[in-house]
Amino acid sequence: MTRIYRSTEATETSTAARIEQGGPSAGRGITWVGRAESYYGLPLIKKAHWGWQIILYFFLGGIAGGSFLVATLADLLKLDDNHNLIRAGRYLSFVCILASPILLILDLGRPERFHHMLRVLKLRSAMSLGSWGLSFFGMCCGVTTAYQAAHDGLLDWFPLLVRLMKAVPVKAVEALGAIGGLFVASYTGVLLSSTAVPVWARARHILGPLFLTSGVSTALASLSFILSLGRNNQRTLEKMERAEMVAMSTELGMLAALPRVLGPLRKPLFTGRAGALFGVGTIGSGVVLPLLVHLGYKLVRRSIPRGLNVGLDLLVLIGGLILRYTWIVAGRTSADDPKAVHYYNEIEWNGRHH
Repeated sequence: MTRIYRSTEATETSTAARIEQGGPSAGRGITWVGRAESYYGLPLIKKAHWGWQIILYFFLGGIAGGSFLVATLADLLKLDDNHNLIRAGRYLSFVCILASPILLILDLGRPERFHHMLRVLKLRSAMSLGSWGLSFFGMCCGVTTAYQAAHDGLLDWFPLLVRLMKAVPVKAVEALGAIGGLFVASYTGVLLSSTAVPVWARARHILGPLFLTSGVSTALASLSFILSLGRNNQRTLEKMERAEMVAMSTELGMLAALPRVLGPLRKPLFTGRAGALFGVGTIGSGVVLPLLVHLGYKLVRRSIPRGLNVGLDLLVLIGGLILRYTWIVAGRTSADDPKAVHYYNEIEWNGRHH
């Protein structure tokens, strides 16, 4: 079948003329919205009706992957003298990854649907890869958490399990789990960009890295928050502050590139209520403000007071949650806009054939 593409303006003029003259297109429910064509005023594609479960799942999955990666690097590179960071990272990743499939199953409606996705592995399906990646990473988190619990004396009631866990090659499990953590933290962004929603699909080269960087940033903020509440080595907290600065700087660079990458499709993400929330909650108070405070204290060579550090960590966590929420809301708005769908299809067609 040969498909003939004509300019949108020419098609709009000819179709409108036929409707006025009662031609072939008249009475068929074709409606023009600006320069875009829709059918009976209905959206051209179906939007995702994800609720709070998926937003929280995206958020906790990022923290799980990021905290496991931080704990693994701290252990393998011997960056944590008193092992509090390693311990907190292992426990935090396990709790977050344990909640993730529960939230996913709640959104699916029936528990067996998650099981059905594990019956086959489809390498071209982001959902299938995500289900397998989540399961693999969950097993690695479970093993390292059990290993940590055995060394902390929490499993003394089960001596056989303690001996088994202490014999586990934890370094190898950590290395494999770190790869799984990188995947889990980034695949949610890839999952969004694999759809036909214009604003998500247009950002396909940046959504995965952005979600990964945000996952590492929120994981560091979570671990810093936990460690700041107790009596911990100040050197460990200072190392984490430097890591947070690197993560936030990288995230800010990706956020700054979004307007250019998205072009006219950026509207639902940067305008309206979602745009205000994204600008103030994520970019402003979730990234820029904490980064400036960290830089200011580094310039004067002083340590951030623990109370202020806790407040900054909370801002980063709230900003990371808002990031996931606004991207999903922007996707719904973009899917409902026929002009955005036509524009994205046009630039994709031109990009592939020129």
